Amino acid sequence: MFIVAAVLAATAISAAEVALDVGHGVADPGAISARGRAEFAFNRDFAQVLQAALTARGIAVRPINVDGDIGSLAARPQAAAGADFFLSLHHDSVSEELLQEWPWQGETRTYSDAHAGFSLYVSRDNPAPEFSGRCASAIGAMLRRAGFVPSRHHFPKRAWADETNAVHFYDNLVVLYRTALPAVLFEAGVIKHRDEELLLRNPRRQARMADAVATGIAACLYAGK
Repeated sequence: MFIVAAVLAATAISAAEVALDVGHGVADPGAISARGRAEFAFNRDFAQVLQAALTARGIAVRPINVDGDIGSLAARPQAAAGADFFLSLHHDSVSEELLQEWPWQGETRTYSDAHAGFSLYVSRDNPAPEFSGRCASAIGAMLRRAGFVPSRHHFPKRAWADETNAVHFYDNLVVLYRTALPAVLFEAGVIKHRDEELLLRNPRRQARMADAVATGIAACLYAGK
């Protein structure tokens, strides 16, 4: 990994810019974890780690919605205009019928240990669908190489774009099809899963995941030049 990063940092990839969108926000915090933490907090934490990993590869980062004040989904891709690649960061949940209740610190919370793992999404209505798909596949491949396990629970509702690397089609997702640049949505893991929730907050694991995601993005952007 370190050799790949060094090579890419020394090439024209240094001119690339990634728009890093922190999913959800203050008004819409997203899914609530098994222990009551908002998805937006998970997204923002991982965005900081990923930004450092991308910067280490010579890739410029344009943070979007770090303060959680962007309420409009359409405003996110607008804020990314001029960048080379758009990545929207999220953490996953499960369908409501799978949820169970459990007590946590005096509160009744909901959880499901049925599904875990990462997934990625692209839109065929994006202006660069093939490039978006290649980038998503590159990210998924690097995550698998680093030992992360893909999630499969969104199929068949979301058709596979690349089953091996956990890439789904999500054609009508606003942040994917309303942008003028290649775009991917990344679900880092399932925060309703009690064990995975804890793993997703582990700094060493966050750094390892960010390294894999950044390596996939760098490889994709460099190959596309």
